This record gives sequence, C-alpha cells and structure tokens, in this order.
Amino acid sequence: MPEPGSHAWELERNRLRSQLEDEGINDQRADEEANRRLRGDAPHPSPSMETERAGGPLGANPDPGSPGHVMRLRSSAFNDNDTIPRHHAKDGGNEPPELEWTPAPDGTRELALLMEDPDAPRGTFLHWLVTGIDPTATTLGDSGVQHENGFGERGYGGPMPPVGDDAHRYVFRLYALGEPFAAPDLANADALRTWLDDHALATGTLTGLHAR
Repeated sequence: MPEPGSHAWELERNRLRSQLEDEGINDQRADEEANRRLRGDAPHPSPSMETERAGGPLGANPDPGSPGHVMRLRSSAFNDNDTIPRHHAKDGGNEPPELEWTPAPDGTRELALLMEDPDAPRGTFLHWLVTGIDPTATTLGDSGVQHENGFGERGYGGPMPPVGDDAHRYVFRLYALGEPFAAPDLANADALRTWLDDHALATGTLTGLHAR
C-alpha cells in the first residue's frame, strides 16, 4: 500500500477513480470510494485531507491547512457540483470561467488544465486543454498554450449538452507536472487524462453541471 500523501498514493487513487467512473459511479462518489479503498478499514491521516474537491467561490471556505499533494481548484462563477452559468456555455457567450488554485508543489515544471464532459453521448468530450502554464501561477491569466478542443476550435469551448439531456458534468482538472507536457494523443480525451494522471505531482478538481 503506498504511503498516504505520496506520489504513488495519488497515482493509485487516480487509477481507482478512473476505474470507478468507467463502472458508472459519478465523479464525487468515485473520489470518495477510491479514498476509502486506499485507506482501508483503519484510515491513515493524509496531508490532502480529501481536499481535492473545490472549496467554493473565491474567498469562501478558507484553506484550513496545507493541502499536501492536492491543490484546491475553485471558481468565482460556481461551486463544486453546482450549475455553470449560461454565459460560460458554448451557446451563451462561451466565456471561460475564472479559476484560482493553491500553489503547486516544489518540483513542478509546468501546470496543465483540462476540462471534459464524461457524459457526452459519444464518449468523453474535450472542452478545454491548456498546457505550459507557469508553475508559480495561481490563476490562468494569459499563461499557457491553448490547444484545439472537441469542437475543432482552439481554446475554451463551453458546455453544450444535447437539448433535453439531464445535466452533464463538466470536470475541470488542474495538474502539476514534474516534466514538460508530452501526451501523444491530444484528440482522445480519455487517453489525454490518463497521461496527465500518470505524470502528475499534484492535482485539483472542480465539477460544474449544465443542461439545456
């Protein structure tokens, strides 16, 4: 069993979370179940204190202590697992939400930001990929390289689920990478996330919901 708070612990937790999501367990429950399986019946204290979940709007729920290998990812636009406002949707203004996070750990070479819809009818849909973000940054600003999204456009592509669907989940994931970004397949959102999970020193996650 990897040591709580170690890089190996985080990699194993990400692997379990992906497996559980593939089995149809929602993002939040997958996080909780992956943590439970790693801790076992006698939980060990973890420096993350399960703080990968967002802390709410900027300025709310102040950080009670060091998040260890997990970065807090938050937005002023919506709380974790709350509705993403329409002006951030693809057909409502397509304005990227403001994001803020706690500092990356020592050894981070760059940050990468991924936004995806795991509920898309044809499989996970890539809405946003930014790499090469300054490792000292705590907001996105103008830092980083904007890649092509699933709409065939460069940069942010907001939520646009099929009309009448239940609300889709839009998962924002921030990665602290210990080496330059070099994922081989940028068109496959699942493969891209797997590469990022496997190369992350620390992660942060924020999930928003949207329906039309």
